[in-house]
Amino acid sequence: MSAVPPVSIAALRGVRLTSGAVVDVALDGDEVLAVVPAGSPLPDTDGETLDLTGYLLTAAGAEPHAHLDKSQSWDAIRPPFGDLERAIESWHAFALTLDEDDTLRRARSTALRMLASGITAVRTHVDLLRGDDALTGVRALVRLRDELDGLMDIELVALGGPTIADEVFEAALDAGVDLVGGAPHLADDPIADLERLIALARRRDVGLDLHTDESLAGADTLAAYARAVTGWHRPRSAGHCVRLSMMPATALADLAADVRAADIGVIALPITNLYLQGWDADHAVPRGIAPIGRLKAAGVRVAAGADNVRDPFNPVGRCDHLETASLLVSAGHLAPEEALAAVTTGARDVMGLAFAGPVAGARADLVAIRAESLGDAVAFASADRVVLHRGRLVSRTTVSTETAASVPTRSAAPATAS
Repeated sequence: MSAVPPVSIAALRGVRLTSGAVVDVALDGDEVLAVVPAGSPLPDTDGETLDLTGYLLTAAGAEPHAHLDKSQSWDAIRPPFGDLERAIESWHAFALTLDEDDTLRRARSTALRMLASGITAVRTHVDLLRGDDALTGVRALVRLRDELDGLMDIELVALGGPTIADEVFEAALDAGVDLVGGAPHLADDPIADLERLIALARRRDVGLDLHTDESLAGADTLAAYARAVTGWHRPRSAGHCVRLSMMPATALADLAADVRAADIGVIALPITNLYLQGWDADHAVPRGIAPIGRLKAAGVRVAAGADNVRDPFNPVGRCDHLETASLLVSAGHLAPEEALAAVTTGARDVMGLAFAGPVAGARADLVAIRAESLGDAVAFASADRVVLHRGRLVSRTTVSTETAASVPTRSAAPATAS
């Protein structure tokens, strides 16, 4: 991996859109200026031209729910395989020894892998820790955000349990965290903790991104959340929401109407929830993924993310939005087009970011993937990618494959009589 300054791009030539059209794209700074049939004249702008023949162009990926402070800690922790409770126990024990520089190193490695895959915006939760120094992870991720400024957008969410005092949340916000987060469904009194977190966000006038309903039959916090924030002016979202996958259609429709009225964006997290849910079943194992297809049909804003990467909550993960999209197709029953939208434009919408994509007037956060079609990109997820953030080339991966020559064979079909 080489380190070079970002390069301003003026035009993309010969690139394919998801519609199948082959086009040229003009960029003007951080904005898409024009999209025209390939070979057509383009307006003059400053920057280099990239020939992207053989590539498919989409909006850049956006990761709406990460845990960069936890990422790549699996090998150090060696946690037992298991459900959410065991993952939390393993993490809390390790977090007592958390080191700021090591946290930054792991988080940086994960963020750069995301960038190489085409993710140019990340919202990451960061734990407010038990023990003497609650802000070790916060300081590490604030440093990471400063380091990667200009390469990707990073937004921080303070994640604290019911034992974390309001003063610690306040200190995290003072240190540079953007949003209030939490997991009220895990508290002894879920509604009381939910109300506390909402009151804290209102007092500081910042948005909310809460873990909600993160079990197949646990506490219902999403409905109370929706009632409490309807009409509020700050962004709000809810991650996991796996309990919704077990709800009858009528009950889900009623809840979806409340969530839509509250304008809460729902974030599905297929890979982590496929890992964490269903450990207590020995047959017909239920798999919990927020039903974002049905929620979107009901008018709810939806997105999807990868959540954890190689930590006690998920031992695998590729830092690739196309992995998430593929799981949405196979495990979430979304069409490839819907799945890709959930990890690109849908994720940016839920995160409150400007619309991006190969559309005139859109933000020039783009990823070009060596692929012949949208289905080809989601299925094979070639690592051969070109990534633009605000109109500047910030990552390029070129794959070289050498395969031994095969031996041609002849058809065994009988010859046709003349």
